[in-house]
Amino acid sequence: MNSENSELQEKIRQQFETGPYPRIPLETSLKEDYNFLFIHNLATPYYLKNKKIIDPKGKLILDAGCGSGYKALALAEANPGAKIVGIDLSQESVNLARERLQYYGFDNAEFYVMPIEELPQLGMKFDYINNDEVLYLLPSPVIGLQAMKSVLKPEGIIRSNLHSSIARDSYFRAQKIFKMMGLMDDNPGELEVSIVRETLKALRDEVSLKKATWKAKQEDDSEYYMMNYLFQGDKGYTIPQLFAALRDAGLEMLGMVNWRRWELSELFQDPEDLPTFLAMSLPGLSVEEELHLFELLHPIHRLLDFWCAHTTPEQTVATILDWTDGDWQSAWVHLHPQLRNPTLQADLLQSISNRRPFEISKYLTTTSLSPIYVESSLAACLLPLWEKEQPVSDLVERWIQIRPVDPATLAPVSHKAAFEEIKQLLSDLEVFLYVLLERST
Repeated sequence: MNSENSELQEKIRQQFETGPYPRIPLETSLKEDYNFLFIHNLATPYYLKNKKIIDPKGKLILDAGCGSGYKALALAEANPGAKIVGIDLSQESVNLARERLQYYGFDNAEFYVMPIEELPQLGMKFDYINNDEVLYLLPSPVIGLQAMKSVLKPEGIIRSNLHSSIARDSYFRAQKIFKMMGLMDDNPGELEVSIVRETLKALRDEVSLKKATWKAKQEDDSEYYMMNYLFQGDKGYTIPQLFAALRDAGLEMLGMVNWRRWELSELFQDPEDLPTFLAMSLPGLSVEEELHLFELLHPIHRLLDFWCAHTTPEQTVATILDWTDGDWQSAWVHLHPQLRNPTLQADLLQSISNRRPFEISKYLTTTSLSPIYVESSLAACLLPLWEKEQPVSDLVERWIQIRPVDPATLAPVSHKAAFEEIKQLLSDLEVFLYVLLERST
């Protein structure tokens, strides 16, 4: 690392040493933040990659850039029985992270002060690596990706992200202004924050920079200024640059963390009636091209948040679209771990009792663009999943008991008709990962 990069990395370390991120109070629990836990649950990317269920017990999970430990806490909460290891440049951040996990009773956790480049010195191989809000601070993202790859098990998964150069363009312009003003020559503090605040408030409301970045509700939030206007080492990237970094590091893209929010077809008024040229060309786009087109059309994502893994020989993982009826009849149904909670179960029971549709997306909105409802009697079929996984065949039998006759004709419901209804229900829910389906081996 050259002297300029070394100096910048020291500024970054000092910034987090004096202001560990995120500044979330120790007492703030995330047990009911189901969306946050969904992202940090190993079951989510593992199922997307392999269409299989994984038990987190005994797994080794790394939080590379743990900060004040809020993400490490999420990893511990979402993956019961896993061992959590955290690293960070900042000693103060590591101290807070260790204290946070001890506060919540997670004793199977270790934290170390070290840069990401030195990960091999831990002498550990990880099943899952969480690397949040770090990669864009390195001289090159490839450095961080290669370091994580070196300690990733063959079947392991990495979650990481880069700042979007398009979505954050206004903040990068602001940083240039405040660098010109000398506010980032050293480690910014409250004085520099007050100058930024005074400068932005003095601008007319219609000034482009103020319209794009100023949030009156965060006027007194010092962390907001530090992590946006005065963020040392902040850089942005595009989708093509992300894919280039993955190729250089010898890793392959698995998908975006919030993949449902990157649906290109959803940008059009009628996805089923696209302009002729687009209708002909879109199906031929690569994943990289499709994501890049999305960011050019609609750059709403601050983070290019992705999952990746070791490159492997090209192989096709069978999805439920490829299943035969025999596969379905012998398959097992799992509720996503973040839905298996007493609050949601109580809501389901109330929906059944009141004969009102059950809003299954209410507690897990990450993958759905709009509310998802299940008709109350069909929802009653899902109840056993809150206890344990169920064979599809058992859910079919339960459905026949719940609705033995066709309400229109009063004719007995055939086993085939019940099977098709349950198959359709599970197919609809699997799209959003509310249920995870696994073929019997």
